[in-house]
Amino acid sequence: MQRGPRIHLKGWQQAAVAAGSALGALMDPRRADLIAALGETTGRPAFERVLERMRKNAEGREVLLEQPRVISEKVSYAWDLPEDTFGAAYARFMGSRNFSPDDRPPVRFMESEELAYVATRAREVHDFWHVLFGLPTNLIGESALKVVEFEQMLLPMCVMSVIGGSVRFSEKQRALFFQHYFPWALRAGLRCSDLMCIYYEKHFHENLEDVRRRWGIISCPDPKVGP
Repeated sequence: MQRGPRIHLKGWQQAAVAAGSALGALMDPRRADLIAALGETTGRPAFERVLERMRKNAEGREVLLEQPRVISEKVSYAWDLPEDTFGAAYARFMGSRNFSPDDRPPVRFMESEELAYVATRAREVHDFWHVLFGLPTNLIGESALKVVEFEQMLLPMCVMSVIGGSVRFSEKQRALFFQHYFPWALRAGLRCSDLMCIYYEKHFHENLEDVRRRWGIISCPDPKVGP
């Protein structure tokens, strides 16, 4: 995935893209391109806050300086790591779903290179968060992760995604989400480390449970078992 050319929008154009993306995403939450555009056009203040936090954090500064990318060329070595490592867990997650790290849409609507990278990084580490929190990639799992992401970054898009997802839940799914996943996500998002200030690739070789403990990650309990 290339970061792609940036498109500079005037205020009214940004509002129009945001409104159109929001409507389209509500109608079809699987449209990653619309969700991405919504995040960029409504998320600049949030990404600016994340950028400042990264600048003040040693590991965050390292990420900004080196600008690692989560693309096949850079993370393929995860498939060769020992079974109990974070990297191997990521490789299993991607392989079992036939996902490619190259499939994410490029950032197009951020005004500066640095903000564009922060938005790109947030998009590319999303699958790491699925692995760390033990969340499925179905509508309930994605909605729960959006709650965690909102608490971490305060992106308006996360709230809209949760609303859009919950509208499409069946009655049984809605009860499960708000009784089990939502309260868990509120706790998990507040307790864990600043997820944007972690250089994940440098921890691929470490034990998955060790990094979870170090970063304060509360894995999502099985709803059949309970917390």
